[in-house]
Amino acid sequence: MTVVISGLCNVYTHYITTYEEYQAQRYEAASTIYGPHTLSAYIQLYRVLAKAIATDTVANLSSGPKPPFFEELMSPLIPNIVDRAPEGTTFGDVLLPANTIYRVGEVVEVTFVGANPKNSAENRTHQTFLTVEKYEATSATWQIMHNDASWETRFYWHKGSLGLSNATIQWHIPDTAQPGTYRIKYFGHSRKQDLLKPAVLLSFESTPSVFEVTTTW
Repeated sequence: MTVVISGLCNVYTHYITTYEEYQAQRYEAASTIYGPHTLSAYIQLYRVLAKAIATDTVANLSSGPKPPFFEELMSPLIPNIVDRAPEGTTFGDVLLPANTIYRVGEVVEVTFVGANPKNSAENRTHQTFLTVEKYEATSATWQIMHNDASWETRFYWHKGSLGLSNATIQWHIPDTAQPGTYRIKYFGHSRKQDLLKPAVLLSFESTPSVFEVTTTW
């Protein structure tokens, strides 16, 4: 007898990576929604299924718990609440700045006054949530070295209450980074709504957090 098990696909799964691939956290790993041991769990269940098919005992298998149908819990009609900045600040202001100097291999972290990142899906004035830029003295310009698609960057949104939120950006400085002056910038959209008027999305960009990168102390 030849047993063929076809891959199943529904709303409860996506990519399935190996444990080693998961550690890299690239697109496929980030889309493996049940964690680093997903593949092992699938193999365990498929072994049971294969044995049941081979021995004609499929009818004896337990159906297991029924997963919730998450789409029934989602409503695109519920808008985001309006965003608010703490008194005396505006969106993009630096709350926790970078240190003045870092060494290659260290992690730069900056926290800004944030807004719901979902707003940026509705208004794509900016194509990234962040940039890491290096100052070029010869041209007196800032050159973009990394954005939110770079492996070395991380973007974390921390939701508060009553429309308040923070955005934290990390840059894991690679060994290939050249010494010099750098800055991290944050881009987003805030939702504003006046009484009896439709909501509007306002783009903003942060005040930059500037620091030095060196290979030695």
